[in-house]
Amino acid sequence: MNPNTLVPLESGLVFAEGPRWHDGTLWLSDMYGGRVLTVAADGALTTVATVEGRPSGLGFLPDGTPLVVSMEQHAVLRIDAGATSTHADVGHLARGHINDMLVTPSGRAYVGCFGFDFLGGESPKPAPLIAIEPDGASRIVADDLMFPNGMARSVDGETLYLAEMLAGRISAFRVLENGDLTDRRVWAELPDRTPDGIALDADGCLWVASSLTAELLRVAEGGEVLTAISTAPRLTPACALGGDDGRTLFALLAETSPAELAQGISKSVVQTFPAPAPAAGRS
Repeated sequence: MNPNTLVPLESGLVFAEGPRWHDGTLWLSDMYGGRVLTVAADGALTTVATVEGRPSGLGFLPDGTPLVVSMEQHAVLRIDAGATSTHADVGHLARGHINDMLVTPSGRAYVGCFGFDFLGGESPKPAPLIAIEPDGASRIVADDLMFPNGMARSVDGETLYLAEMLAGRISAFRVLENGDLTDRRVWAELPDRTPDGIALDADGCLWVASSLTAELLRVAEGGEVLTAISTAPRLTPACALGGDDGRTLFALLAETSPAELAQGISKSVVQTFPAPAPAAGRS
């Protein structure tokens, strides 16, 4: 696959995360640039809001209001006309920084957390997955996860897929009507990979951004890697499927290393790849 550089290094994007294709537009967070942006078809960036505490995961309430994770504040924020306000404070539940987020069509958000000081070199520790209701009420719905990161949801809403980055696997849960998670199972083992952001396609496969191994993987249930794209030397923290027909894979790449990132040293690009199947729910 030949990539197309949508947003080049010279754009000033520091460390792009949390991509979401929403209402015909690509949204992303610039974690170390402290802002939420949209990306036009020609790669032009528009700042939607500035966010304190390192913005990360993104999602949208049923009325279209954007939500964004503030990692260091341990909070999910609403964005309204460029201003932010607290939607939910989960500091009493999180362990370490909170990170990626999945928001369902009903407005329920699922948020993962590191579990330990990842960039500070602390030894890994298990972490929970937190659910936040539309009214801001929060609770733990899964625990003992090894760096719960990117998430995806089946079209029928009955399955939640979760990347456990430091376990090298994708786990899956059955989603109950009240949003609780049960019947945890291993969907795919990815030994020696670091699954970060994920995106589900219409064939039931997951695109997996293996951040620290600098790869984009298309994975079938059971763990077969159908496609592997090297992005080296750039790390690959996240990806999303979108575009007019749902067949564009948006990859967020960073020229950095964990040691450099701990100092805020990074430059990001957005590249696009043609996908063999559209995003889940598209035909």
